[in-house]
Amino acid sequence: MKARVKWLEEVTFVGESASGHAVVMDGPPEHGGRNIGVRPMEMLLLGMGGCTSFDVISILKKSRQEVVDCEVELEAVRAETEPKVFTQIHVHFIISGKDLSEKHVKRAVELSAEKYCSASIMLGKMAKISHDYEIREA
Repeated sequence: MKARVKWLEEVTFVGESASGHAVVMDGPPEHGGRNIGVRPMEMLLLGMGGCTSFDVISILKKSRQEVVDCEVELEAVRAETEPKVFTQIHVHFIISGKDLSEKHVKRAVELSAEKYCSASIMLGKMAKISHDYEIREA
């Protein structure tokens, strides 16, 4: 996998993926940014949320669960001193569907966290990661 990050000005960068997609990253005004893009550490958290969501939806579909919506709320705590790594991350899934099996949802979340989500497992080497979920009838 390859990626490219190009500096535009001050603390504004454009990240380009090998698949041809781009995203703007920027800092807050107090650090010279214009607040026109996500922060790089936010990007890490978003990547983890996308990775685990991909897994959970895939696992639930294979289990023939009728999922109509999936949201993941992530909350992270960073170290007070440099390097300000994530020390804790909580992942809360909100999964909506018709007659969803709690057993299947629980299993999908666990499998993603323990076996499939590369981002979660990698970040888990540094941060304590916790997961929970709620099921909503659609």
